[in-house]
Amino acid sequence: MDVTLKGEKFQTNAQPPQVGDDAPSFTAKNLNEETVSLSDYKGDVLIISTVPDIETSTCSRQTNTFNDKAEDLKNTRIISISTNTIEQQTKWAESKVLSSDILHDSDRSFAKDYGLYIEAIDKMARTVFVINRNGQIVYREVVKEMAEDPNYEEALSAARHEEAELN
Repeated sequence: MDVTLKGEKFQTNAQPPQVGDDAPSFTAKNLNEETVSLSDYKGDVLIISTVPDIETSTCSRQTNTFNDKAEDLKNTRIISISTNTIEQQTKWAESKVLSSDILHDSDRSFAKDYGLYIEAIDKMARTVFVINRNGQIVYREVVKEMAEDPNYEEALSAARHEEAELN
């Protein structure tokens, strides 16, 4: 899939999963170096927010926005994933109160399995997935211009809709 970064075109390693697909299984490490997998979120609505580099302003804003919204969602868990090192993510998180999970994809396995890996810059594309409690993708946004923010309200609306289905 083609994406751009400040107008320069890049190609991801594959097509990201589509709405209606089962979310591909994955493992990544959290800030405590514990292995986290998709199955750890089974039964919850899940927002997966991916960012190219948590140390940039857009990625930091995206991670902050979803982290802040996590408190408002009752049956939704939010994870943010980047290819940053644990040291970079830990430094970013130092002054934050985390309501979401921050995962690092050091081996790029998540990025590759989800078709988001951009080898030319060793980053992952900016995306948001909402996964229902059965593990199916119900919302997907691949941000075409990686320097731009995703549509937060559409993703949150999809998560709220799934939460309403739980009641």
